[in-house]
Amino acid sequence: MNRTTQSLIAVAVALGAVTGFAAFGDQGGTGDDGAKSAAHQPVERTSLLCPVPSGSDLAETSYTAYTPKGSGGAAKGTAELVPVTKALTDAPKDDGKKTKPFLTQKAPGEPVAGEESGAEAPALIGTADGALAPGWTVQQTTTYAAGSGRGMQGTNCTAPDTDFWFPGASTAKGRSDYIHLTNPDDSAAVVDVELFGPDGEVTSQVGDSIQVQPHSSVPVLLSTLADKQYTNLTMHVTARSGRVAAAVQSSDDKLGGDWLPPSADPADSLVLPGIPKDATSVRLVAYAPGAEDADLKVQLASPTGTITPAGHESLQVKSGMTAAVDLDDVTKGEAGSLLLTPTDKAVPVVAALRVTRGKGSKQETAFIPATEAVGTRATVADNRAKGSVLSLVAPGKSAQVKVTASAGTEGGTPASKTYTVKGGTTLEIDHPPVPSGLKGAYALTVEPVSGGAVHASRMLSRTEEGIPMFTVQTLPDDRGTVAVPTAERDLSVLQK
Repeated sequence: MNRTTQSLIAVAVALGAVTGFAAFGDQGGTGDDGAKSAAHQPVERTSLLCPVPSGSDLAETSYTAYTPKGSGGAAKGTAELVPVTKALTDAPKDDGKKTKPFLTQKAPGEPVAGEESGAEAPALIGTADGALAPGWTVQQTTTYAAGSGRGMQGTNCTAPDTDFWFPGASTAKGRSDYIHLTNPDDSAAVVDVELFGPDGEVTSQVGDSIQVQPHSSVPVLLSTLADKQYTNLTMHVTARSGRVAAAVQSSDDKLGGDWLPPSADPADSLVLPGIPKDATSVRLVAYAPGAEDADLKVQLASPTGTITPAGHESLQVKSGMTAAVDLDDVTKGEAGSLLLTPTDKAVPVVAALRVTRGKGSKQETAFIPATEAVGTRATVADNRAKGSVLSLVAPGKSAQVKVTASAGTEGGTPASKTYTVKGGTTLEIDHPPVPSGLKGAYALTVEPVSGGAVHASRMLSRTEEGIPMFTVQTLPDDRGTVAVPTAERDLSVLQK
């Protein structure tokens, strides 16, 4: 997310410095005599941060990194993931050798993978530059054989920023939610964590001024910040100095767990894509951060059209208070995506879904936050030959979308296919393109070809001992380009 208004100087610096964000979309004319419409250029350097994956000796974690081929102007580049415990010592030693990175990617179009086992896996700081920077994507997937949170937990490693919203957090009995704060920079970051329940802000002084030292990661248990147990919470994370990556790891004693990514920026209309067709329970959590209440129309974009769930036509969200509603098995055996729009007055909100699959003691959960549209291109790594499902939703006009499968981490030839998504519907692709001769994991890229906006998500699943383990990652724009205003006159004369 990017909530800081960037000046011309800041955007220019972003191309040559470590950045984890980019500006998207057409900005149009500036109305200034010294500049015209922004031009989109490939990013030159980007940062991604992967949180500590596990505290269990029974966990297995895989990492997959990928940059789409031909997405940048540079001929060469580097991309590395370095453990935060080694980042401070990542300088040449007396023998002239550099600390070995955990994972190194050598060329665009060639995904790479690595694995960690047990409870000692660290957080990772990743940096890509040159040809490997535009659209660089890293996926972290952990499988827990047993214990609290057992199942599959996955997350896209994220760019550092200063502001995050997490609707769907909880301090309820039997559930352990940790906010992981990772600082990639050379100076300390100071972070505030606020919690908002059904009656407003949760009183706590513990969440103020959390220190995150340079090149380090700090986990904070949410229950230590709350005065009592709350089933549904919205968390607001802000960095008052520095920047961090933030992600919530949620573990439930009975329902498994997953990573809760941040919601898209507050907006009056939101799309939450890719509810599995076999979802047995869906909970919607929303929050209005402004001074006005929000009255939302709740709709489901099904495979055949947009419908209103019976008994859940709307949701009122009072200002500063978290609202939640159980939608039960809202998809009724068909894949769908949730659309939230204002019934009357446009009021910005944030939202997320907690989705459950399975029944009884064989249940597993995942989260789907509201997400931005695909934009120019979106990328998701760590797809497998079996168990990868891609969901595309066109909330407005119909759209045509090209989906490309990369080569595999151990071999395979790329493949692509074009799909049409009808307006107001969700297209679930049970069998997305797979590289011929696939060996290992691979990446998928989604590129709109024509028509309206498209939102997307990918579900990764496997079944073990009757438990439908799964995780869902949304696919916003992969930050391949940054918008740079083009000067119409030579500003160097101002320095004379």
